[in-house]
Amino acid sequence: MSAQIIIENASLKFRIYRNPSPGLKETVIRRFTKNQSSQSVIEFDALKNINLSLCGGNRLGILGLNGAGKSTLLKMIVGIYPPYAGDIHVQGKITPMIELGTGFDYELSGRENIYLNGALLGRSYKQMKQLEPEIIEFSELGEMIDLPIKYYSSGMQGRLAFSIGAIVDPEILLLDEIFAAGDAHFVQKAMKRLTELLNASQIVVLVSHNLEQIKLLCNEAIVLHKGSIVAHGEPAEMEEFYMKNIVHLEAVTA
Repeated sequence: MSAQIIIENASLKFRIYRNPSPGLKETVIRRFTKNQSSQSVIEFDALKNINLSLCGGNRLGILGLNGAGKSTLLKMIVGIYPPYAGDIHVQGKITPMIELGTGFDYELSGRENIYLNGALLGRSYKQMKQLEPEIIEFSELGEMIDLPIKYYSSGMQGRLAFSIGAIVDPEILLLDEIFAAGDAHFVQKAMKRLTELLNASQIVVLVSHNLEQIKLLCNEAIVLHKGSIVAHGEPAEMEEFYMKNIVHLEAVTA
């Protein structure tokens, strides 16, 4: 099966809910500032009219300032955030390496968290049962795997999170500022595994502030700004556009 991602005029709104019963502090601040709106819900456009078509061989890098909508776009592709307008069609098995470890339950053991995170990634219990030995071996946690992860160091947590996310060969690989946590040996092993994942994937979408990484790994790039795609082309050209038209102008007007 040939992997494919087609996004047509997709938009996403977020809602911010104000406190309907503000306390004394909030009431006083509101009274003595210009923000006296009684509106309880504020909507803003997180992504606006996104159009993308990716197929086998595409390696897409996403550039943008913090808050531009880069990670949100990945989550919309996965289906975490369904668009309120437009269409998204995804064909192929997705491996989303996004915010690894955020679904951990710190009271559960490392082994139990393997199954919990597997479920969050859309994998069945049977799949995770088959993958469990390989995940534990790759993480190098040994007997520590049965301790609650609240006793893990940040490096150990990172190793477990990476091992869970990186153990299955994907058809579509989504990467969001991935870095390998741990000692030099594990970092080297993790980078080798990432390279294998990149080579095995039909489609790769990479979010990174490391412009050299995007030029090295991607064959095309987009620039996201305030929720919209403002440029799409070769990675080197997009880096130049991003630095000149986004980063420089933001610095001048700041």
